[in-house]
Amino acid sequence: MSEHSGDHSHEHDAERWKHDGVRVIKGDKLDPNTAQTPGMFRQAAINHARVGAQKIWAGTVTIQPNAKTSVHHHGELESVIYVVRGRARMRWGDRLEYVAEAEAGDFIFVPPYVPHQEINADPDQPLDCVLVRSDNEAVVVNITDVDPVEKPEEVYWVDPIHKAPEA
Repeated sequence: MSEHSGDHSHEHDAERWKHDGVRVIKGDKLDPNTAQTPGMFRQAAINHARVGAQKIWAGTVTIQPNAKTSVHHHGELESVIYVVRGRARMRWGDRLEYVAEAEAGDFIFVPPYVPHQEINADPDQPLDCVLVRSDNEAVVVNITDVDPVEKPEEVYWVDPIHKAPEA
């Protein structure tokens, strides 16, 4: 039996893949018409509307020096943030009681429903990140009634490469 069932020919698949295959989205052609949070600028690269993505959303986010976002979460979506340039300070929790920092080359994982805030911890340069979410549309729930703790508890990224600091 052939790899191709029915009356599909290789030529037909080739034509289909020509228009529905790999897509390159140029960095200067991103779409700012996506859910926004005060303090940051998101642009969509990959979503259902732009490329037909069914299960992921991807784009960029820029936060200006010394700026921070309002508190928000992304519903049931998981988020991955890759820091391209700058230093990100993440605060999270019901009262933003936890904090950790990430720099260029680091990845940040944000689980579903976690209230969080991104802060550009560098006073001199923008924080540029690539953002990927586990659904094809951007879900952003901005939270306005958070009473943040004065001094958040510091939480270090600890993994096989980054050990906990010595006390």
